[in-house]
Amino acid sequence: MLSEKLNQAHYGPMQQEGVLQFMPDFQLVLSDPKTRKSAKLEVKDPTSQFFMGLKIGDTVDASSAGIHGKIKITGGSDRSGTPMRTDVQGSGKKRILLGNPPGIRAGESGFRKRKLVRGNTISSEVYQINAVLVEGTLPEQVEQPPAQKEAEQKGQKKPQK
Repeated sequence: MLSEKLNQAHYGPMQQEGVLQFMPDFQLVLSDPKTRKSAKLEVKDPTSQFFMGLKIGDTVDASSAGIHGKIKITGGSDRSGTPMRTDVQGSGKKRILLGNPPGIRAGESGFRKRKLVRGNTISSEVYQINAVLVEGTLPEQVEQPPAQKEAEQKGQKKPQK
């Protein structure tokens, strides 16, 4: 029951030829190295198919995904936080011996540990995609948190956490 709810939260419904299928929903973290800012975008239903099968390091024109410009895929993770690595082929999980990031913190020289990582191909199990803007501009953040809206309307500073 709980796993069904988690799957429905991660996968959006899709109707195709009378069969109900689920398409993945992604969180796209898009950063702009020129302005040193980033934007977190929700990628849902038909737009999410654009990212399926892309690999880390691919540079693509993201206009079909609703982003003006070119982006480069730099990484990602699944729902449990398992990181993607460029040197692991495919989209599945593997336990590999790591000595450098991502997936392990840099420690002593020569220290290695076997850890679980995900492959370099984006699949339906990936939850977050990290990307860098190569050309174009970041999309504007449309929604603000309610506390921030109220503070701006009153002319006060935004609340500190």
